[in-house]
Amino acid sequence: EPICEERASEAGQLLQMSSGTTGEPKCIARAWSDIDDEIESYTSAFVEPQDMTPLIAGPTTHSYGLICGVLVALKRGQSPAILDTGNPKFLLRKLRETERPYLISSPAILYTLARLLPAGEQIHATMTSGTLLPEPWFRQIRAKSRHMFQQYGCSEAGCIAINPNVQAANEVGYVLPRFSLRDTGTAGEPKEIAVERKDVAVETRDLGYRRDDGMLVFLSRLDDLINVSGLNVYPKEVEDVVLTFGGIGDAVVFRKQDAFAGERVALLFSAEHAVDRTQLRQRCAERLAAHQVPTEILQVERIPRQANGKISRRDVAARYGAGEFGPVRTEAA
Repeated sequence: EPICEERASEAGQLLQMSSGTTGEPKCIARAWSDIDDEIESYTSAFVEPQDMTPLIAGPTTHSYGLICGVLVALKRGQSPAILDTGNPKFLLRKLRETERPYLISSPAILYTLARLLPAGEQIHATMTSGTLLPEPWFRQIRAKSRHMFQQYGCSEAGCIAINPNVQAANEVGYVLPRFSLRDTGTAGEPKEIAVERKDVAVETRDLGYRRDDGMLVFLSRLDDLINVSGLNVYPKEVEDVVLTFGGIGDAVVFRKQDAFAGERVALLFSAEHAVDRTQLRQRCAERLAAHQVPTEILQVERIPRQANGKISRRDVAARYGAGEFGPVRTEAA
């Protein structure tokens, strides 16, 4: 039985599976001519790594590692090194042995390496993609990167935007010249990020807007948005506040169905020690609007993340509802 039912093109296509973070993995077919155009646009718009040595610490079975890692490096005339990610100390040794290393990897690996680097030592350049970095992760990686890059895209369109100098986690980049943004949106009225090229539109199911300086800002997956009595809650805004509470190392916010409000905010977090959830809720109440404050809070041993650091909020919500995280020690508002 074929793994992909896409019809083969006479010109040839690249078949890849989507990550499955937001639903069932699906087969994506892209013409090689479209990929050639992506690589041309990518290398023309993003010139900063031209004199660096690309180190790819991640799978080359996905577009990020294969196209933006291997094929872009070859287009630049570079010799990329593909590294096993199983041993962080090995990765650190390769970084130290390499002249002007440019590390292309997942948020989880970059965060691990940033924590392991001794004080005063930095990675020459890092590239992240795939998920919006939690604020503590971002600060750690940014501090340990001489140059920090970020890119944004999807399986259907490839790379959409690149940020050559990341200063905030949600600044995902400048849209590549090969695309036009269907609706720029605003901070007060964000829109779904949708790009068009040659009369073909790709809708990402992501919510964001383009600033006046051209920077594309990501807010949330549309599927992750929580609607509390008609007011939108962006999970990352709540998570960033939770992560400022002493001892909390990881957190995920997701929607919980509610008979009165329609949806409410639920929170799972992990910490070094037992956390007083009343104090945690008070911290949230001081820094967030009332509709953003979690009404159900549960401390767990570990937040379930995928290998690349992504979180499927849909999966977390389903597992939470099924009681997989142990006794539901919640505090209702």
